[in-house]
Amino acid sequence: MGHLSSDAGVRAASQAAAEVVNQSMQAHFGTPESAPVVTPQSVDQSVLVRGIELQNAGRMEEAAALFRSYLQAVPHDGVATYSLAVIMMQRGESAAAMDMLAQAVAVTPGFAPLWMAYGSALQGAGRPADALIAYDNAIKLNPQYAEALINSGVLLREAHRHVEALDRFQRVLAFRPDHETALGNSGIILTEFKRSEEAVAVFQKLLSVKPDYDWGEGLLAYERLHACDWTDFDVAAQKMVEGIKAGRKTCKSLPLMAFSDDAQAHQISAQLFAARFPARAPLWTGERYRHKKIKLAYVSPDLREHPVGHLMAGIFERHDKNRFETIAISLGIDDNSRLRHRMTACFDHFVDARLMHAKDIAKLMRDMEVDVAVDLAGYTADSRTDVFAYRPAPVQVNYLGYPGTMGTSYMDYIIADRFVIPAEHQQFFNEKVVYLPDAYLPTDTGLQIADTTPTRQECGLPDEGVVFCSFSHDYKISPPLFNVWMRLLQQVPGSVLWLMSRSEVSQRNLRQEAAKRGVAPERLIFAKRVPRVEDHLARYRQADIFLDTHPYNAHTTAADALMAGLPVVTFLGGAFPARVAASLLNAMGMPELVADSPAGYEALALHLARNPEVLKGVKAKLASHRHTHALFDTDRFCQNLEAIYTAMWRQAELGDARDALSHA
Repeated sequence: MGHLSSDAGVRAASQAAAEVVNQSMQAHFGTPESAPVVTPQSVDQSVLVRGIELQNAGRMEEAAALFRSYLQAVPHDGVATYSLAVIMMQRGESAAAMDMLAQAVAVTPGFAPLWMAYGSALQGAGRPADALIAYDNAIKLNPQYAEALINSGVLLREAHRHVEALDRFQRVLAFRPDHETALGNSGIILTEFKRSEEAVAVFQKLLSVKPDYDWGEGLLAYERLHACDWTDFDVAAQKMVEGIKAGRKTCKSLPLMAFSDDAQAHQISAQLFAARFPARAPLWTGERYRHKKIKLAYVSPDLREHPVGHLMAGIFERHDKNRFETIAISLGIDDNSRLRHRMTACFDHFVDARLMHAKDIAKLMRDMEVDVAVDLAGYTADSRTDVFAYRPAPVQVNYLGYPGTMGTSYMDYIIADRFVIPAEHQQFFNEKVVYLPDAYLPTDTGLQIADTTPTRQECGLPDEGVVFCSFSHDYKISPPLFNVWMRLLQQVPGSVLWLMSRSEVSQRNLRQEAAKRGVAPERLIFAKRVPRVEDHLARYRQADIFLDTHPYNAHTTAADALMAGLPVVTFLGGAFPARVAASLLNAMGMPELVADSPAGYEALALHLARNPEVLKGVKAKLASHRHTHALFDTDRFCQNLEAIYTAMWRQAELGDARDALSHA
């Protein structure tokens, strides 16, 4: 995210305060070199000035000694207390610094830097609510205290109080319009609010201020992609990949998946991003638990109305409770949805850890003696890789929510299938690749499709003509793919393209792009959101062909289409995200819908659109395979997944697996 850390905030505030104190004290008392030695009988403020000079010069031990000496003579001096506290926190003496600051703010409540330092100490100790109060006190005393505004904005964002967080960052920009951290955070929150044009403008400003801002090029390009603004798409994609391969932080790994089908680039980007989450002192250090049941923990912000929630709900419910004790570590909001209630009911333990510090979550998992911890989020929104950095469990698994390597040393496995990660691609994963026998993506056979199908008119579709459909997110629509789609519309008279755009900006841009390619804009039809998933799935029946996206395939939406009996046309890409639809189709027994190139993809879609009887036969085959093939056999999937978890547990529990398993 690029926000200012608490330590960095303290350092910045320290330097600013030091400059002010230094200037004022030098003007009154002369140069620091002439400062007399402090004695109980004689106190000279030039000693304080000298301490600050030494602190700014990095001579921390000497500075700390002077501050301690000065505080013996002037116990409640705010500047000296503040400066010493900063040094103590930098040296890892955070608890002692926090105690000292707690006393200081009680005695000297009118000195804003003390509140700033106290907030930083509280934030570092995992007490965000108390830290926010301290920062607020600093801001009340100094409304333009940039560091306090930034740090409090970060806390508010982490607490999902995004409106308040954005206000803090924009208050900084009002008096410091070039503040890099405020620009970066403002832009990111604007993307979450779907305010694409504003976000793009902020990221452009950010890059004008600091062209090499970490991940800045990716932030701008990715938000443009969300808006279907394809300005300099090819140039940006090439620049980001070249930068990543040169070791520069040009684009985070998840956005890169929408621009590049290069598996090696995905891995390098993940490794660069993983540096934000270095391995910590492990909480699990080799202990053997010997539980009667395997304690299985799922860690996710998406245990709610979310694609990951829908995919995993049936698995959670089917886990064998005679063999597994299941634990949910929920990192996201409680949306009070039917799906949320369904999940809270099926776990043995459901922990709402949304506001907990990473280390505290990890300690809780260690105290619960989790055997296998599964990260269902990776580097997606609201994920908490930092929890796994503490190694709370013997086995740590990357699965489902993020289609790529985490690039860390502490994630042991990634669960996949042989389509999404063929053997020759294992080199691009830091984790050990473990294969499910069918598709890696689970489905929920309990998911219902509404009996009533809306009419074409109710869906905004014409009564006649082929309906090409793609309900993927806007950012998955790339210009080369859109070119193919427009050629299909031109070659199939009366056809339309049915999309699920969530933004008026992207809808406008897509219609403009269609017109540029000689296609009437009204032939792009945008589906409206419906509240019930079963009604959404029923709409698929009015489509004829689902067109997959590339290089980031449809995942859940492709599975939904197949469940509803809608053929999915795709082509096999090079990296994990571009191979998911092929995995699903093979598990469905429909490999004939997987092309080997963009040209083959276009030809296949055109063939189906022009030959109604062929399309009818494909739909009939799809309907029959719905009940006979692996993709929608949730019981089978759960058993296969449990077999993998058990093997992982045995490996960790038995140690040298080759010898130990030979006696099993």
